[in-house]
Amino acid sequence: MRVVTFGELMVRLQPFNYERFVQASTLEFTFGGGEANVAVSLANYGIDAAFVTKLPAHAIGQCAVNSLRRYGVDTSMIVRGGDRVGIYYNEKGASQRGSVCIYDRANSAIQLAQPSDFDWEKIFKGVDWFHFTGITPALGENVVEICRQACKAAKAAGVKISCDLNYRGKLWTREQARAAMTDLCQYVDVCISNEEDAKDVFGIEAEATDIYGGTLNHEGYKSVAKQLADKFGFEKVAITLRESHSASDNGWSAMLYDVASGEYCFSKKYELRIIDRVGGGDSFGGGLIYALLNGKSTQDAVEFAVAASALKHSIEGDYNMVSVSEVEKLAGGDGSGRIQR
Repeated sequence: MRVVTFGELMVRLQPFNYERFVQASTLEFTFGGGEANVAVSLANYGIDAAFVTKLPAHAIGQCAVNSLRRYGVDTSMIVRGGDRVGIYYNEKGASQRGSVCIYDRANSAIQLAQPSDFDWEKIFKGVDWFHFTGITPALGENVVEICRQACKAAKAAGVKISCDLNYRGKLWTREQARAAMTDLCQYVDVCISNEEDAKDVFGIEAEATDIYGGTLNHEGYKSVAKQLADKFGFEKVAITLRESHSASDNGWSAMLYDVASGEYCFSKKYELRIIDRVGGGDSFGGGLIYALLNGKSTQDAVEFAVAASALKHSIEGDYNMVSVSEVEKLAGGDGSGRIQR
């Protein structure tokens, strides 16, 4: 099985431990980005995963490529060119102080990329699954067009398509997001959303839910999933459910709606003590794609994806570095955290 993901890979600069930007004298240098994070998860699960983007040919661009190759991601389809690798600065929150993310990604190589940079017919040869997020088309109209061409080529090649809506208000307006994603979602088979994305992008809102107060209404999310599926013809809709007690402690669960069977399957809920929440949604996406490619039932698929994401919240950096056996152990009920000897 082969999966292709497409998006931006950025430098991640972060103060050590839980320092604030204004007090930090050094910054930790790593890499991350939504679709790249998914590719790393899948590679760690033994899937043939390739990541597609555009990166400069200079040393920092090569560092970004190497960060993926280290985990077995196929980087052979990455286009080299442009001058900039995008940057994001991350300040980790704790207790009642939320995390802060500041983007410095204008004029990055992928933001300035053109549709002619990518040969999607070649990229999708022998591919089973294509994944992108709403972050990528938010980079500009040219990238919306690249995503559109990718989706059309994937459909022509018989490739399943998943999309995480991932609305980012710092990158585009709700109106821009709605216009672009309404177009792109017509090609999507599996939609991944959270409590806020469906509302921000499409105005579809769960009733009687307070994500800040920690109150989730399961019936409301069934309605959101069905409305999304009815609007776009999705085969499946996954909704991650985060209950934010504080920046350090969250409740974490999800729902998966299978249109063909009419099943709405809710996962067990994990009470997380968070080490790093960045990439939590991407680790869910990677787990879900793996589970669906391996023919897991609707219930087992959402349990695997949520368990994978729960483990990611304990790992520093964007990438989820866990194995299938570790995820299945947690999904099977062993969340004790006991030492393994």
